[in-house]
Amino acid sequence: MDKIPIEVSARHVHLSQKDLEILFGKGYELKKLKQLSQPSDFACHETADIQVGSKKIEKVRIVGPLREQTQVEISKTDAVFLDVNPPVCLSGDLSDSCGIKLIGPNGEVDLEKGLIIALRHIHCAKSEAKVIGLKDKDAVAVKIDSNRPVTFYDVLVRVRDDYKLCMHIDTDEGNAAGINKIGAGQIL
Repeated sequence: MDKIPIEVSARHVHLSQKDLEILFGKGYELKKLKQLSQPSDFACHETADIQVGSKKIEKVRIVGPLREQTQVEISKTDAVFLDVNPPVCLSGDLSDSCGIKLIGPNGEVDLEKGLIIALRHIHCAKSEAKVIGLKDKDAVAVKIDSNRPVTFYDVLVRVRDDYKLCMHIDTDEGNAAGINKIGAGQIL
């Protein structure tokens, strides 16, 4: 199989409308900074601080569009710093997630749940999945040839019409594989 693009997804926040307005003010709209590789997603000019107890990480990028539930995605290294143990799970699955405080210029939101470490995954359009022979929720292995070669197992495939083929890993996984932002791998 040909190479699959791989992107390192740094810590970020997805906001609900309600929480956006608490953090930034009533009627506030996110301002697009740049388009991300997935056609529906964009990095925003806005950032928020995230806090657990007395530990804080400042200026965490917000990613749009808005979602039904606010979600914060961090790496295991971030979790160690914050002294918290969020689950490694699929984005959007907040059932066993941890709480966290978000701090914006106009207010604060104390989430009872919403903090996760995102499970490594592959986004794939239906047409691409058909050509490659993948189905939604398949688990595959991806080999990365770099100056730090590694094979990631149990990479979940997510198939949707509005996706574009790309594997997403967090910063810890990127560092382990010698990938700084963008790389390539091969589905085994």
